[in-house]
Amino acid sequence: MAGTRKLGKPTDQRLAMLKTQTTDLILNGKIVTTEARAKEVKALVDSIIALAVKEHKNFEEVEVKVSKAKLDKKGKKVTEKVTSKNGKEYLKVVKETTMEKRQKDMPSRLNARRSIMKKVNKVNGVDLLDKLFNEIAPKYEARNGGYTRILKIEPRRGDNASMAILQLI
Repeated sequence: MAGTRKLGKPTDQRLAMLKTQTTDLILNGKIVTTEARAKEVKALVDSIIALAVKEHKNFEEVEVKVSKAKLDKKGKKVTEKVTSKNGKEYLKVVKETTMEKRQKDMPSRLNARRSIMKKVNKVNGVDLLDKLFNEIAPKYEARNGGYTRILKIEPRRGDNASMAILQLI
């Protein structure tokens, strides 16, 4: 007996679909899908959130020397004229060095981040792991499992497939 549902798709398509739905659920908080797919995604998301809850405080603050381009009042980079060895002049961006506090992940948290990245897609403009570790995990810290809920809704018009809403609690 297989461990997961096949959902009528080849393995690569099924895994890609589950990754996409997992990403959408974490990003938006709820998705509407078929009941069988919702049950599969629920298991994935619950394991991801459990891992994030376990590891979300496992880091240390470290001061890091950061070199950035100096910006003027308008937000543009400040440049200066420099002469090269062969006598040509060019513009060079002025850099400023500062000390910043950053989070340094401990080895188990780093491993958790990497294993979560295998189960979700990258999203442009949104740091999904940051949202998971800094917003979702603290919210569910006092909970022991059961991070998602499946609500059944009316069947889909056309093929009469049983539909469900999967949402984060």
